[in-house]
Amino acid sequence: MQVLQVQLEIRPDPAEVGRARKWARSRLDGLGIAADEPVAETLVLLVSELVTNAVVHTGRPAVLRLSLPGTQAPAAPSPTVRVEVTDTCSRAPVPRCVGGDATGGRGLALVDCLADRWGWSREGGGKSIWCEVDGGARREGSAAVAYGGGPSAYEDFAFEAV
Repeated sequence: MQVLQVQLEIRPDPAEVGRARKWARSRLDGLGIAADEPVAETLVLLVSELVTNAVVHTGRPAVLRLSLPGTQAPAAPSPTVRVEVTDTCSRAPVPRCVGGDATGGRGLALVDCLADRWGWSREGGGKSIWCEVDGGARREGSAAVAYGGGPSAYEDFAFEAV
C-alpha cells in the first residue's frame, strides 16, 4: 500500500491550532474520509492536542506531519494513519497531575486514550511526538478515561508535552 506523507509548518501562535485542524480535515477529506466520520473526528482531535502542546508549551515553530494511506483495494483492511509533531524543544513530555476543575493539562492523556499507539523521540535538537490510529476504529469510552471517567494506564496523571 502506498503511504502519502504531507506536512504543515506551524508558527508559535495559538491561532495555528485552528489552522492545523482545518488543514488536517482537508487532507482527510481529499482521501475520502468525511469530516463527520468518527476516525476523522478522532484524528482532528489528535492533531489539535499535539499542535496545542507544541505551540503552548514550547513557544517555538513546529512541523505537523500526517502519514496517510494512499488508494487501496475495497476489500483491504483500513490502514494506519500517523500524526506527528516535531519541534525544536528538547524537553521530554512529563506527567502532570490536574484536578477535575482544571481547564488544561489533559492533552497527552487524550492522546493516550484515543490513539492506538503514541510515543516520542529526540530528533536533532528537538523532539517528535507521534500517534497512530489503526483502521479507523476509535476505542469505546476512551475520552471518558481521559476526563477521569475510568482507569487509565497513567493512574491519576494527565500529560503535557513541554
